[in-house]
Amino acid sequence: MNHISNRRGAIHCAQVLSIIGVIIGILSTGMVMAKGEGDPKEGKSKSELCQSCHGPDGNSDNAMFPKLAGQKKGYIVKQITDFQSGNRVNETMTGMAATIASLEDAKDIAAYFSTQTTKKNGKGESKLAKMGEALFLNGNASIGVYGCVNCHGPNGQGKSPTNNVFPVIGRQHKDYLLNQLKAFKTGERKNDPAGMMGDIAKKLSDKDIEAVSEYLSSLD
Repeated sequence: MNHISNRRGAIHCAQVLSIIGVIIGILSTGMVMAKGEGDPKEGKSKSELCQSCHGPDGNSDNAMFPKLAGQKKGYIVKQITDFQSGNRVNETMTGMAATIASLEDAKDIAAYFSTQTTKKNGKGESKLAKMGEALFLNGNASIGVYGCVNCHGPNGQGKSPTNNVFPVIGRQHKDYLLNQLKAFKTGERKNDPAGMMGDIAKKLSDKDIEAVSEYLSSLD
């Protein structure tokens, strides 16, 4: 029993440290958005180049490119600036982000996509989706993973309307989610606040990653 209690205590401490790091991330993201929230009308025209991959309304047809429709404004801005600074690396997006001339432009683009509605993908493989749902809602204490819902909110729609740190992941392309989780797991992607996603992804099996991706992509 002492062993179980100690393990739970270690998980709790790790969670507290991660939350502290995330709070710092929330404050920094809030500062990025503080001087104006962006103009969606301006963003529609400024995002024409983005639309060639992400779709006219932010609903991409190709799972290589994430859906941006309905995504948090501050999260989109952070990803753009991370690509510009090299904090997040992708050959295509690094070049695309370099064409966005100012923070104001990034905010306008983000404002446009955030006002769009994320389209459904349709039903997934039910057994796998059920496994993913359990992991998303309840986590897995035996491997030190808490439920994704605690950060990403019900149905993967984010923690709250004003919290830009945790992205909307419900209805995202399955393959995109799967690839990003694998990138966090290997350390290829590491622009998550306090390394939280990297720590979690490293504890997940390939089956876990596929299951939670299946569940989130098939949400109504």
